[in-house]
Amino acid sequence: MTFSIVAFDPKTGDLGVAVQSKFPCVGSVVPWAKANVGAIATQAFVNTTYGPMGLKLLEEGYSASEVLSKLLKDDDLREQRQVGIIDAKGNAVAFTGKECFYWAGQVVGENFSCQGNILVSDETVKSMAEAFKETEGDLADKLLAVLSAADEEGRGDVRGKQSANLLIVREKGGYGGYTDIMVDIRVDDHKEPIKELKRIFNIYDMIMLEREDPMNLIKIEGDVSLNIKRVLIELGYLEKDPNKISELWEEIDRKAFENWIGINNYENKWKTDGTVWKSVYNYLIKEKGTPMVQLKKMSEI
Repeated sequence: MTFSIVAFDPKTGDLGVAVQSKFPCVGSVVPWAKANVGAIATQAFVNTTYGPMGLKLLEEGYSASEVLSKLLKDDDLREQRQVGIIDAKGNAVAFTGKECFYWAGQVVGENFSCQGNILVSDETVKSMAEAFKETEGDLADKLLAVLSAADEEGRGDVRGKQSANLLIVREKGGYGGYTDIMVDIRVDDHKEPIKELKRIFNIYDMIMLEREDPMNLIKIEGDVSLNIKRVLIELGYLEKDPNKISELWEEIDRKAFENWIGINNYENKWKTDGTVWKSVYNYLIKEKGTPMVQLKKMSEI
């Protein structure tokens, strides 16, 4: 039915869960995480109280092992449950009940736990563990690689696939720093949920996350300046004669570009030092984005 990973990034403190299942809307059931506390995946015959209750116990100072014991102790259906838990120090534990459908089990390692049930074989969780250990990059890169590894060559769910979720938390890592939810992307019903999850993440990454290498910044000068202006004129953001523009980056150009940035949701990527992220520049030139729209404030209506 389901395979998942709970993991911790010691470099950033990020905690996350990635999961795929032959079950609709898996992101609303299996993954739970809280910044600086821990992450939990509760699956098989799911006991959804394991998520909030487990995080509460972790926050109270119980170890991952202690939390697991407490969750299982009073659960009469424990042998039908599967759960992976990791704390904010990277200590991970997992449990697979004896009544979970074959193949079911887990691989627990440093800073992660991979678990699954109704799988083709134990190769699924083994490949997931190897992908986590071998993949370079931050937690998002690792978790997506883990899902892909499980999905390759029919290693995953015996019954097929339907939904997937990527959840990552970081203190003040959400939009504008107002929440701790850094990433929460859900594919609720799709023939290829992991591929769709990665496609959506790439969009989200470009717009919302600050993960780009500083070497990917380019100066707005020369042809870069001219190309940006031509597109801004075409889309209605900049009122200039396209045949009379110069390479000089003026204040009117900067304001027009800032308007394009805002309307196309790139606020997190806006630079005020005369540079532009290569990803944003490429998107502007190739995709162009939304034409200028006249936005009015309520005070103007």
